[in-house]
Amino acid sequence: MKIIKIIAAAAGTSAVALGAFGAHALRPLLTERGSLDTWQTASIYHLLHAVAILAAAVAIGDQAAPLRARGWKRAAYCWAAGITLFSGSLYVLALGGPRWLGPITPLGGVLLIAGWFLVAFTSRRNAD
Repeated sequence: MKIIKIIAAAAGTSAVALGAFGAHALRPLLTERGSLDTWQTASIYHLLHAVAILAAAVAIGDQAAPLRARGWKRAAYCWAAGITLFSGSLYVLALGGPRWLGPITPLGGVLLIAGWFLVAFTSRRNAD
């Protein structure tokens, strides 16, 4: 569980830093490129899922059932990978990165969705 808290902290810190960097230092460049909305989308999903990873760490700490804890851990890892692929590719694309990164974005989105599915599946499967 400690690693998931560290991942949540790193994701939250980088989400706030990148969001602020885009809103201030990069705003002229992103506006000129027409990619400010892309950066904002990346930042929103990044921060939202950083909070979700932190919630998973809390849920794991409260779980006596190993199966339920395992489901939350898997969700957290899906969200972490999803942030990397989804938001990461959007950040790079917003700055003019190579277009071949475009197909990576939906893969990250699938991982974000998978994390939420795992939460639902874990909660349903282990309902009290």
